[in-house]
Amino acid sequence: MSTLLYYALPALGSYVILSIFFLRRPRLLHTPWTPVFRPRLAAHRGGSGERLENTMEAIMNSMAQGAELLELDCQLTRDGVVVVSHDKNLSRQSGLNKDVSSLDFEELPLYKEELEVYFSPGHFAHGSDRHMVRLEDLFQRFPQMPMSVEVKSNNEELIHKIADLVRHFDRSEITIWASEKSSVMKKCKAANPEMPLSFTISRSLWVLLLYYLGLLPFIRIPEKFFLCFLPTIINRTYFPFSCSGLNRLAAVVTKWAIMRKSLIQHLEERGVQVIFWCLNEESDFEVAFNLGATDLLCFSSTK
Repeated sequence: MSTLLYYALPALGSYVILSIFFLRRPRLLHTPWTPVFRPRLAAHRGGSGERLENTMEAIMNSMAQGAELLELDCQLTRDGVVVVSHDKNLSRQSGLNKDVSSLDFEELPLYKEELEVYFSPGHFAHGSDRHMVRLEDLFQRFPQMPMSVEVKSNNEELIHKIADLVRHFDRSEITIWASEKSSVMKKCKAANPEMPLSFTISRSLWVLLLYYLGLLPFIRIPEKFFLCFLPTIINRTYFPFSCSGLNRLAAVVTKWAIMRKSLIQHLEERGVQVIFWCLNEESDFEVAFNLGATDLLCFSSTK
């Protein structure tokens, strides 16, 4: 046992020292990706806190407020049109209990006159524009505007149509693939590998594990964007669980696990842009900037 400790302890100590050294100086091992754009403010669902989410009015308003990145979700209609819609089913948005995929684009209903802001319970957004928009229309109208396009379902036709639209409008460098599922992201990457990737949930957990094991400095990172919720919004404006106790526990655990300045700065040094959502309070912005994050995803676009 003493012989084992004689060799193991120096080896472990050397590993810890090297890990900390390269965590702080990742460019000695990796050539960082040079971002084509670096947004300081983004609009969640096109600016869903001030106008009806994902409408042209909301997007125009968020851009007027200084948004430099649009976060969007896409669905596919029955006639093959890619539309900007967070939900697969239209009940919450319009009151019609039908899936987007069951209707042609011209049959899509109007949004409700008001929609509750998801990350701010009890607050409602209003707007005069209640029409759903095509992704193609946004690409055509805002050719230089960076956008994050999230694919929620494992729909290969939707993925390929988005990829083709991005190529057609020559905006691969400024359009981000986003998805919670690694299986979907794999297909997105295959459809258009020129588009930058964001972390999926499983990949985000993997990065956290590597960070705490000290292995992150030695691992290649293909993703260019780390989109993550700000833990401090749990139990204040975001309630993922129905039980208040679970919400408090989730806030404590995620804050401890994610809010690590050395982790955020390591990712930034490697060219991975860290984007927190959803921030609307001055205190939230202060927390994120103190961590070293340069990009903030905010649903109201007013800060």
